[in-house]
Amino acid sequence: MSTAIGEIEAIFRHPVKSMRGESLDAATLGWHGIDGDRRLAFRRLDNRGDFPWLCGSMLPELTWFTPFRREADGDALPTHVRTPEGDEMELFGDELAAEVGRRYGAPVQMMPMKHGIFDEASLSVITAATIREICQIADKGTDTRRFRPNILVRSTRDLPFEEDRWVGGVLTFGAADDAPAVAVTRRDLRCSMVNIDPDGGSLAPQVLKACVRANENNAGIYCEVTRIGRLAVGQTVFLRQG
Repeated sequence: MSTAIGEIEAIFRHPVKSMRGESLDAATLGWHGIDGDRRLAFRRLDNRGDFPWLCGSMLPELTWFTPFRREADGDALPTHVRTPEGDEMELFGDELAAEVGRRYGAPVQMMPMKHGIFDEASLSVITAATIREICQIADKGTDTRRFRPNILVRSTRDLPFEEDRWVGGVLTFGAADDAPAVAVTRRDLRCSMVNIDPDGGSLAPQVLKACVRANENNAGIYCEVTRIGRLAVGQTVFLRQG
């Protein structure tokens, strides 16, 4: 039996791994997460390991680059990137690769990945109460962007870290029989990415420390898609357990 636990407050996708994301009113949830999410990433050409991708934890400045499309086109991937200084460069152009490589200190190459490039799972969910609690402990302004989720849930109970109790259950978005659904697989163990000011300011290590202090360094949950469909802000979120 499913229970209504809240509603979708916001939807985000990050077309280029570790670059600035975008807020959406609606999005298609496919078998590999939200369409267009983390489908592009810079590969470190000097790395031969299992994880060659350049991340914000290696180059915090990367999170201040903004992918965008010159022409509006629904779910289409970006065509250009705006640097922190405001310069606009083609997404797959040599100029952008050279600029990011210069900041990183080694050559990089933009790579498209059909099914996305994810650290742990193809979809991440967090509640507004959890973000608010962590930011209050850290004495920082509440900012969802620090946590880079796909779905922000405003839960009815409004309790921080409530989503921990959802692990092992199934979340459904909307009341239709064929509504999109995900299995909640694990808690989201956080890294230094949460310390990065999304607007290009200084690093704030107290944010990660707050995650550790408040909830064993966990904030949010990872999910795997079990039924595809259309997500929209305002949809009721249902939880089925057992």
